[in-house]
This record gives sequence, structure tokens and C-alpha cells, in this order.
Amino acid sequence: MPNNRANKGRKRKGKDIDQIHEDLVPEKAAKLLNQEVDYDLPGNGQHYCVECNRYFEDGKAIATHKKTKGNPQLYPLLPLILRLVHKYRLKQLKEKPYSQKEADAAGGLGVL
Repeated sequence: MPNNRANKGRKRKGKDIDQIHEDLVPEKAAKLLNQEVDYDLPGNGQHYCVECNRYFEDGKAIATHKKTKGNPQLYPLLPLILRLVHKYRLKQLKEKPYSQKEADAAGGLGVL
């Protein structure tokens, strides 16, 4: 029987890092931060962290979230609320995402 813990993180997979980089463009970020009220989302969609692709219930929750740090892979057994690690995500976003051109060049299909 396979280990089930490996699949628990994939149940509700969020956006990848390159998709979040696209959301950080000022026009898209402004649109995401100023969304209309949506009663199906936590906090009616008014408290959104663009870097982490997460909605929060209120301003206090997002302020607490922005203070968190750490590597979620090092602490997989902690409750989800303790693994909302904003500063670790910011560190991941500092790296430029790979483009298809770079992938082709690495595979020998062209020159960068």
C-alpha cells in the first residue's frame, strides 16, 4: 500500500510559481486586490494575498499571515494554519521562472 501522506498536499493544489509571477504584474495584481464581493470566498473575497494565492477571513488574518515564515516542507505534520508561510513564498518568488526558450536551449533545441 502506498504512502498516503504524499498525496494530501495535492488535494487542492494552488497556482505554480510561474503563474503567480504572472499575477504580480501591476495591472493583474490591482485587479486581484480590488475584487468584487464574492460570498463564496473566505472574507467575501476582500482579503487576498497575491504572492500566496490565498483568501483570508479578515484583515487581522492576512496581517498575521504576512508575518509568518518558514519552509512548509520541513514541517509537514504541523496544522495547515501554521504552514501559511508568506516569507518563504517571497523568497521563492525572487527567482526568475524558467521560460520555454530556456527549456529548449537546455535540451539542445536552440540557442538562448
